[in-house]
Amino acid sequence: MSDRRRFLKHAAGAGAALAAAGIQSGVGAAQASASIVRFDHVSAPMRNTDAMVAFYRALGLRVQEGDRICSVHFGDNKINFHRPEMWEDPAFTLRGQAAVPPCGDFCFVWGGSATELEQTLERVGAPVIEGPAPREGGRNGGRDTGTSRYIRDPDGNLLEFIIYS
Repeated sequence: MSDRRRFLKHAAGAGAALAAAGIQSGVGAAQASASIVRFDHVSAPMRNTDAMVAFYRALGLRVQEGDRICSVHFGDNKINFHRPEMWEDPAFTLRGQAAVPPCGDFCFVWGGSATELEQTLERVGAPVIEGPAPREGGRNGGRDTGTSRYIRDPDGNLLEFIIYS
């Protein structure tokens, strides 16, 4: 796994875990830095804009579409997906230099039951490629274990849905 994918996986997972734990603003109990308190957002390039927007809406996330970025929102978390016109432009340098779709690896904390998750994934046409499987997540300073299922979005990014018991 590339360093960028590893970073994105842990970054998104940690932000989602903090939101699910009810830490809205401020410092979590396992905080390592007094200055960095949580993620605001992560960003990734996208290729299939229409399919990506429809997919994330079908998952139940709020989607905002802009000329250069489409963002998906859940709790206090956000993923910016850069449209091809933006990330393919050589003048746009505020991005991972080697990032091209699919490069995202995002972990979402699922707040419902395993049955509800399976029904949602079936409804959006996303087959589970691995799981259910026990995984160490970001909650409680990385000490809590949940059960994860993995799928791919229309661009091929890896999505993990973890359920903590």
